[in-house]
Amino acid sequence: MAEELHSILEKVSQLTRPGIKADEVMDTYKAWAKMYDKDRKTDGYTGPIKVSKVLAESQGGRKDIRVLDVAAGTGLCGEELSKLDFCNIDALDASQDMLDVAKTKNVYRNFIKEFLGPNRLGIDDGGVICLALRENRLHTNEGCKDLESRMAALQSECLWQQVSREIFPGYSSGDDGVVYLYRVL
Repeated sequence: MAEELHSILEKVSQLTRPGIKADEVMDTYKAWAKMYDKDRKTDGYTGPIKVSKVLAESQGGRKDIRVLDVAAGTGLCGEELSKLDFCNIDALDASQDMLDVAKTKNVYRNFIKEFLGPNRLGIDDGGVICLALRENRLHTNEGCKDLESRMAALQSECLWQQVSREIFPGYSSGDDGVVYLYRVL
């Protein structure tokens, strides 16, 4: 078990190392897609459960809202949302291999193979945005160190409003997580 956990942590750290290129990320997810769910269960990954609960609580019982699961991967968050009776979920991920696994779960309506970035996705704007990550990444990962300042800038530009920010225990491999909820303006 400890050896498996070490292997999983190594994969995760490889994906977040400074200077990693998009094709390297895609190669890692291609190789990992079939074992991803099992591996994430082994490392105690609770991010999808927490995101789903926070999103559900924010909607006051509405389950018919349209949800875009960004970085959907193999569909772990979609599964959790489905357990909470959400039924209008789309998946966005840049890895076709990960999306192929997600398709087998029958919880998504549409699949969008794309990186999230500056290009428009051809979907409606609006709604809420809920995201979670390891809290320590905000201090240790170059790509995440300025995340909160970038989110604050979007709020200053009146593009969204922060509804909540919560640090929670047990995100993955014993690390705390942080979950954000924003309302798009």
